[in-house]
Formats: sequence, structure tokens, C-alpha cells
Amino acid sequence: MVVDKRHPKGRPSPTRRGAAKHRAVTKANYEALAEFRYELRKFQAFSEDAAARSGLTPQQHQALLSIKGAPETDWLSISQIAERLLVRHHTAVGLVDRLVSLGLVVRKADPADGRRIQVHVTKEGEETLAALSVNHLEELKSIRPALRKLLEQFEREYGT
Repeated sequence: MVVDKRHPKGRPSPTRRGAAKHRAVTKANYEALAEFRYELRKFQAFSEDAAARSGLTPQQHQALLSIKGAPETDWLSISQIAERLLVRHHTAVGLVDRLVSLGLVVRKADPADGRRIQVHVTKEGEETLAALSVNHLEELKSIRPALRKLLEQFEREYGT
């Protein structure tokens, strides 16, 4: 497999030889993939616009959601935020700094590991996130039929 240095994180780029190992891609497959990507892009655009209307950047919204939606905890470390947002550690630090200045998150020392900082959503952050999340859930509800149809098509053709 060839690694394309221009591709983020040095991920492998597809080659003809690699593609030959897979079944042929049909016109219907291309159409379904294009439609799926279109629906995702529409949702992404909706999300970015909703965040902006709430006075947040898309990354700030995503950070709040990642913290609040963290499984089995109510906080994330800076490293975990960086991982969830697919950004570098120093970018996550700056993002958290801005969220702290907006009063949407607070930093707390981790009692189990004093070297680690826990980032918690504040009451104001929770209120902002709740309003955004209601709108996002409604938007997902509206695109659910299209996504369900496309996912069912993929499952029929490629299995689980």
C-alpha cells in the first residue's frame, strides 16, 4: 500500500492494486456514497450554522459535546479532547482556554493524578449545549429516513 504524505496523518492512499482486491464498484454504489456524503455535509453545515448562532465555533461546540457525552464520566482531559476532536494537544489547550474565558468549562486538578487536568462543563455550558443538542436531534430526526435508506442499501450489498 502506498502512503500519500499529503494525506492527513500519513494514512494510506488507495492504489489500483489495492482496489482490485475488492469487488467492483457500481454506478449505484457511487450514487449511494455521494448521497450519503451529501447528507453528512448538510448536517455538518447545519451544525456549524447552529453553533455560530449560539456564539460558538464548531470546535467549541464539539468540545462541549465531547465532554458532556464522555462515557462513564462527566469530564475529559485535554489529551482526550484533542483525541476526540482530531486536533493536536496544543490546539485543544487553546480551545479549552477560550471555553474557560467564555465561562462554558472549568479546569480542575485530577485528584487521582495531579499532573492531569479535568475539563468540566459549567452550568452555562450545559445550558448552551442543551439548546444546541435539541436542535441537532431534531435535524437528525429529519434526515433519518434518507440515512436509514442509504445504510440499509449498504448493508444489503456489503453485509455487516
